[in-house]
Formats: sequence, structure tokens, C-alpha cells
Amino acid sequence: MNDRLTTPWGEYRLTRFPEDPRERLRAWDAADEYLLRHLADPETAVPSGPVAVVGDRWGALTTALAARHPGRPLVQIADSHLGQRATRANLTAAGTAPADVQLLTTRDTPPERVDVLLVRVPKSLALLEDQLHRLAPAVHEGTLVIGTGMVKEVHTSTLRLFEGIIGPTRTSLAVRKARLILATPDPALPRTPSPWPYRYELPADAARVAGRPVVNHAGVFCADRLDLGTRFFLRHLPEGLDGRRVVDLGCGNGVVGLAVAVTDPGAELVLTDESYQAVASAEETFRANPKTAATQAEFRTGDGLADFAPESVDVVLCNPPFHSHQATSDLTARRMFTGARRALRRGGELRVVANRHLGHHVTLRRVFGNCETVAGDPKFAVLRSVRT
Repeated sequence: MNDRLTTPWGEYRLTRFPEDPRERLRAWDAADEYLLRHLADPETAVPSGPVAVVGDRWGALTTALAARHPGRPLVQIADSHLGQRATRANLTAAGTAPADVQLLTTRDTPPERVDVLLVRVPKSLALLEDQLHRLAPAVHEGTLVIGTGMVKEVHTSTLRLFEGIIGPTRTSLAVRKARLILATPDPALPRTPSPWPYRYELPADAARVAGRPVVNHAGVFCADRLDLGTRFFLRHLPEGLDGRRVVDLGCGNGVVGLAVAVTDPGAELVLTDESYQAVASAEETFRANPKTAATQAEFRTGDGLADFAPESVDVVLCNPPFHSHQATSDLTARRMFTGARRALRRGGELRVVANRHLGHHVTLRRVFGNCETVAGDPKFAVLRSVRT
């Protein structure tokens, strides 16, 4: 696989995190290349002040810009823990000390002033809306604002957000199925706060947590409603978990962990996700349920179960994703399953909900040596594997 990004000012070896020789997806795409070429064009007037890069998936933009302008104030703002791990590794490989770049999460206070704002359009329109609102006060009349994405990622709704929050917006011609978004800051636009997070009450079919409030920050999967897979999962969670260490892996807004806390308040709960927005949502969901908040619960942003000691967990509950940004991939699910086997004590179980067509039962049998179907309907299956 070609793992080298060629830019007008240099070539960089870039990887995703964790690096996996079986994964054929690159750490950049044509949208990243298009933006970097545009910045190198002599006709592009690039201010010399602070640069903020938003949504840089694996650090391609940050790594290339840090190498081109050493010492220039450069901030990356990202929601992905794994993406920032990749950024650190790619900066180091390019000869830039990670400490020379300020790596912020989507939950951190944004910079006070930005002269160049570069936005990699995220899969979630809500996350784009939230981040533009948060950064708008740092943008001024002279700020260069450029978004980039593949054509399939840039919609009329995307352009409306730039237009309504930043100022007049136009798009470039498409090149290799990528497009640039060029916005001109309008200081006269009112600076309104982000409408996120979104709060709602769980529906009547949410089993043991029906009617309880839930909090979703922008970008969290199915942020405005309870997704169908989780609804099904809530009806088939294990019980009798008091005194046991339970991990809600890929916790999202924390609904599955909340269900455990309601039924088994003596369980030792850990809710973990690689998204900073997700973990913040889970924490706020628990705070919104004050009687449940007394349950012993820990919230972690990290690389799945990689930081858990071997044989330190009794039960892992998981609704694994099957996309990596726009690409369909089961790599994340496979890593979740192998991580669960390592972290589970003997006799401990991994319980998963998944779309039937994904065939996770095959992977689980390969990893655990066993897999049973706890429940199923035409679309979903709840699967159970035991660490032997």
C-alpha cells in the first residue's frame, strides 16, 4: 500500500492508529491533497498568523503544515482519540516534535484568534455545526477559511452551515472527486451559541431506562434519537451484575451503561469510547439521572480496552461501529473483540448487538472459540461469547 503523502513541499509517511498491515485504508485522501495544493498555490493569500485545523482525521494536514511552517502557531482540534494518537506518530515520523503542535479535543476551549481555519468536513453535520459555532468568535475579517471533503461529503446543508455561521461561501471545482469550500468571514453575522448538546427522554420501548433523560453532544451516533440496535440490545442485557466489573465499550451517550446502573446499582461500571464527544455525553447522561449517578462509574476516553489490565473485567457490552469515517470496515469491531478477550476474566462474557449481515458471529468464534445467539430479529442479533 502507498503510505506516502506527496505535497508541493515534501513527502510524508503517514499511518492510521493503530497501524495494522491488514488495513488497506490510507491515512489521507484526495480532499486532503487538494487542500494542501491550494495552500501552496501562489495565488492563495495565506495569512501568517495562527492556524487551526479542525477534523483532521489521521493528522495528514497537521503533519504536512507543521513541516512546512516550523514554529508557526498550529492547533489541531479533533474528536478522535485514535486520530490524535495517529497525529502524534505521524508528526514524530516527519521530524516534528508533537509538543510543537497544540492538540486540542472538541471539548477543549478553542483558540481566541485564528488567522487560517482549515476544516475537514466530518461525517456528522451536527459536529460541523457545533465546531463552527465554537470557532466563529476566533475568526475575523482577514481569516482564511477553507473546508475540504470528498464530493459525497459536501452537501447543500454543509454549505448552508458555513454561510450562516462564517459568511458568504462558494465551492471549488471538483478534482479527483474532492471539493474545497471557500468561506469569507462576515463580522456582521450574529455570534450565536451552539445548539448542542441535545437532550431528550428515552422512548417507551427503551426497556429498563424508558422515560429517562439522555444527553448527546454533536457527532455522537444517532444523536437525536435512540438507534434501533441499542433499543433491541436494551431488552437483552445480562442481569445480576452487582459486584461485577462491567465495561460499556464504545459507550456513545452511555445509555447501555445507564441501563446496567439502573438494574444493578452495585456493579462497577466503566464507560469508554474513543470519541471525546461521546464520553462527555455519557457523563452528562449520568448526571441527568442523579439517583443513578451514585452508582460507581468511571468514564474513559481511549483505545478501546487496550489500557485495561488482562483478566480485569467480568462483562463487556458492545454495539460496535462498522464504519471508519466514510469507509465500511470491520477492523474496529475485530479490535474490540480481541481486546475484550484479553481484558475478560475466565468465565467472563462479551455481549454484542450487531446487524445480522455483518457476520460478527464468525469473528467471535475465531477470537473466543465460541459464540451463541441470545436473541435475534430480522435485522439484529445479540451475540454472546465467553472467555474460557
